[in-house]
Amino acid sequence: MATQTRKKALSPEDFYRTALDALTGSSAPFLVGGAYALRTYSGIQRETKDLDVFCKAGDYPRLLAALAAEGFETELTNPNWLAKARLGEYYVDIIFNSANRLCLVDDTWFEQARDCDLLNHQVKLVPAEEMIWSKSMVQDRFRFDGADVAHIIRQEGETLDWRRLLNRMEALWEVLFEQIMLFRFVYPADREKVPRWLVQELLNRVTLELDLPRSHDRVCRGRILSRSQYETDYEEWGYKPT
Repeated sequence: MATQTRKKALSPEDFYRTALDALTGSSAPFLVGGAYALRTYSGIQRETKDLDVFCKAGDYPRLLAALAAEGFETELTNPNWLAKARLGEYYVDIIFNSANRLCLVDDTWFEQARDCDLLNHQVKLVPAEEMIWSKSMVQDRFRFDGADVAHIIRQEGETLDWRRLLNRMEALWEVLFEQIMLFRFVYPADREKVPRWLVQELLNRVTLELDLPRSHDRVCRGRILSRSQYETDYEEWGYKPT
């Protein structure tokens, strides 16, 4: 009964402080992402009932245990990338990879993280480059994060480590090119926020590909971007998933 009363009485700030107390006391390294990081990197503030934290795969059990000790209901939602902890109507997402398994959280995330004071807790934010990388992969029917990417580039473009971002997205460089073209369309007066050398490099890759033979395998890479939008391609049209 006491636990139920506590859950109902929680304000958003109480929830975030309780969660951050537990997380910082766990001794497991983590990064804050989601709405808080987006506010820092884009200037856009969103109301949210969740707290997104990122960690390496080997560290999420300690974070879950620390939250469980504070009365959170915990679950391993997907062993490949996501765990959750709930307290009343609020929850913490503990993310250690992306749903498509291409954005694994590793030491580099922490090396490039930005320090932040969040509700009197000293935490580190997911780097802007990793936010662009992971958000570029979210292109579903009911959620498309391309606008978030454009907003981050608008504010942070002049200080982003573009070479590191290109290295992160090397195998998916066309997706990065897509996001850059979208940014150039949305913000024609701010196109210089993306360095000229990067645009030229990606244009050169497109030009070189024009003369290459097409793939022998009839594959569709749509599932990388959306787990539902390309099912017809695989189930009815005979494409192979990558």
